Amino acid sequence: MKYRHITSPHRPKIVAAVLGLLTLSGCATFSSDGGYGTVKTTAKDRLNKDVEWVRSDADADSVQATVKKLLAQALTADDAVQIALLNNRGLQATYAELGIAEADVVRAGRMHNPGFSYLRARSGGDTRIERTVTFDFINLLTIPLATRIERRKFEQVKLLVANEVLRVAADTKMTYFQAVAAQQAVEYRLQVKEAAEGGADLAQRMARAGNWSKLNQAREQVFYADASTQLAMAKRNAVAEREKLTRLLGLWGEDTQFTLAQRLPELPADMPEFRDLEPLALRERLDIQAAKRATESLAASLGLTKTTRFVNVLDLSYLSNNEPGQPQRETGYEISLELPLFDWGGARIAKAEAIYMQAVNRVAEIAINARSEVRESYAAYLTAYELAKHYRDEIVPLRKQIADENMLRYNGMLISVFELLADAREQVASVNAYIEALKDFWLAQTELEKSLGGKLPAAQTGMNPLENPSGGVKESPAPVAPPAGAADPHAQHKKGN
Repeated sequence: MKYRHITSPHRPKIVAAVLGLLTLSGCATFSSDGGYGTVKTTAKDRLNKDVEWVRSDADADSVQATVKKLLAQALTADDAVQIALLNNRGLQATYAELGIAEADVVRAGRMHNPGFSYLRARSGGDTRIERTVTFDFINLLTIPLATRIERRKFEQVKLLVANEVLRVAADTKMTYFQAVAAQQAVEYRLQVKEAAEGGADLAQRMARAGNWSKLNQAREQVFYADASTQLAMAKRNAVAEREKLTRLLGLWGEDTQFTLAQRLPELPADMPEFRDLEPLALRERLDIQAAKRATESLAASLGLTKTTRFVNVLDLSYLSNNEPGQPQRETGYEISLELPLFDWGGARIAKAEAIYMQAVNRVAEIAINARSEVRESYAAYLTAYELAKHYRDEIVPLRKQIADENMLRYNGMLISVFELLADAREQVASVNAYIEALKDFWLAQTELEKSLGGKLPAAQTGMNPLENPSGGVKESPAPVAPPAGAADPHAQHKKGN
């Protein structure tokens, strides 16, 4: 439906009013930090790390200088996380979501551009000219509500980008521990291979001399072949884990020749205990906060849908016409309105309500999953600590004691060199298993941090609730480092000879 009102005199008041509203609607502007302040604060508070949104050559030079400085020494887990937060290109791409969301906020706060049409028609010797300027009046009326909706979405994007920072940090830390453990595994597999090679060579010489059966020689030879295969697989795994870390760090060229720490961090002396983890996760996890913001935005959007249920199109046009034979120009206005004769907006309302209820249930699902993830990761954390502690305090020291006793027996000619080498291989295998258990502990701790939203709370040490639910304190023995002799089984053989 259209309503047109045309008068001969000009109507400057109508034009002035519309232009005044248009000017007010164009006041939405961009923020000074583009929403990046939230991301920086999250990284500093939860990770104690710096982040940088590279948007200029100066920013890129600053990041490269920091990365080069960190790469000049053997990387720790904290160094690796810092490099990833500065240099990971996927993370840099995610920061652009902030600019996109803020642009939507600014756009929602500005009125749609007016339309202008010009008509010039000739009929015989007469010429008719029509000029029309059209404004979307409904857009002007809904600007405040639309702006609030987009601001909520912008806040949601801030949380999602900050959560991506935490995810990249956790993935980098876990990959770092895996890379260091893989590097250590190569070292110990190499020692097993050397011991097996020595045994195979000795068995071959003894078999040629007629002092060793073919069966025993074959056993030593197959063990050597198996040790060589295990070493090759360990090297392949070390390369794969290192390349995963390289990708997360965003490195290429000569920067890929970085050095890792030689060994994993030591196991904590005491079992850390954490309380009230589930409520903490519900408060701190950014994915939950972002889901809540999305639901709030949908609720506001549902309100907008109801507001515009019956009035979908309302255009206000200013007219200025020249009619042939008329000394004065005709001016006036035209209103265009869509009549809800066939579509009363019920389908849009039903769709909006269904989307909102879907979002509500998604939030509930995320919260339930978060609670479960915290329980699971905490149980894995406690178990991983106990296993690593068991290897450190019991299995490895016992293997060292057995090795020392066998060395005495070998020196007393009570056992053969092959028995000594077999025992040395078992000792190295125990140390290697301890390294795997230690790696699993650090991975479990990182996974627990991730499930809690980025960092662990203050801990009460000295108690393992899985073993001591009554609340008493269980004393933990002093930490025992892996024995030096287990790292080099060939040393015992050389000493015995």
